[in-house]
Amino acid sequence: MTRCHALTAIVAVFALGAPAAARAYDDKARQDKATQESTTPPPAPLQAANDEDDAVLKLAEPDFTLISLPTSLRLPRFKGAFRVTHRFTRSLGQGDFGDLAADLFSLDSGAIIGLEYRFGIVRNGEIGINRTSDRTIEFFAQYGLARQGKRLPVEISALAAIDGTNNFKDSYSPSLGLIVSRRVSDYAALYVEPIWVNNANPLPKEVADQNDTFMIGLGGRFRVRPTVYVVVEVSPRVSGFKPGVNHGSFAIEKRAGGHMFQLNFSDSFSTLLSQIARGGLTTKDWYMGFNITRKFY
Repeated sequence: MTRCHALTAIVAVFALGAPAAARAYDDKARQDKATQESTTPPPAPLQAANDEDDAVLKLAEPDFTLISLPTSLRLPRFKGAFRVTHRFTRSLGQGDFGDLAADLFSLDSGAIIGLEYRFGIVRNGEIGINRTSDRTIEFFAQYGLARQGKRLPVEISALAAIDGTNNFKDSYSPSLGLIVSRRVSDYAALYVEPIWVNNANPLPKEVADQNDTFMIGLGGRFRVRPTVYVVVEVSPRVSGFKPGVNHGSFAIEKRAGGHMFQLNFSDSFSTLLSQIARGGLTTKDWYMGFNITRKFY
C-alpha cells in the first residue's frame, strides 16, 4: 500500500468512526445528565411543596408509630391507615434455648393482639380507635401544630387519648401529650414526647397513693437501607405512678409500598398510652412481637 493509499484509509476510518464516536459520546452525556438529575435534590420550592403534601412519602418518617409510641407523621385528609399489633406472651428468657426453640421462639405461645384504624378528618388532624385482645379500647386524636422547615427546626403535634377496659365500660384512662420530632435528611427521625396519663394505676382511688403518671417518650427511626429501618424507643416515667420497669423496645422493619412490616422486642406488652405508663413487669422479661401497617393512599 502506498503512502497515499494508507493516508486515505486512515482518513476513511476516522470519517466512518467519528459519527459512531460522537453518538457514543452523546449517549454517555445524556446518561450522565439523567444520573445527575436523579441524584440531585429537588429545587427548594419543590422540596417545600413536598414537605407540605402529606400524601408524599417521608423517607425518614414512613409510619404513624415507632413501636408503641406515636410519631408526627400526618395523615392526609379523608385518607386512612390500618395497623395490627401482636405481642407474644412467652418471655424469651423463660427456660433454656431448647425450650425456646421447641416453642418456636415464642410463636406457639398466646398473644395480645391489637387492631387500630385512623382517619384524617381534617387537614393536619386525625382520629382513631385501637382495641386490644384484653378488651381495652382506646380512642385517640392527633393534630399537627407546626411543621419542620426553615422557620422551625422541629415538628410539633398535640395528642389526646382515652381508653377504657372491658370494652370501654370500666377504668377510663385519659392522656394528653406533645410529640416533638426532627427529621434528619431522609435517614433518621428523632422524637421527644412528654405525655401525662390519668388513672394509670388500676387500683381504686381510695387504695392507691398515686394515680397519675407523667412520662417522656424518647425514640428514633434510622434508615439503614433504602427500605429497611432500625427503630428504638423508651418511655421513662418522670413522676407519679411508676411500677415495674420503664417500657423499652427495639425493632427492625421493612417498607414495601404502603405496607410496613416490623419485628420488635419489648420488655412489656404495651401498645396503648396507659399501658406504657404502667411499664413492664421485671428487668429480665423480654417479649417478641410484630406490627403491620397499611396506608390507604
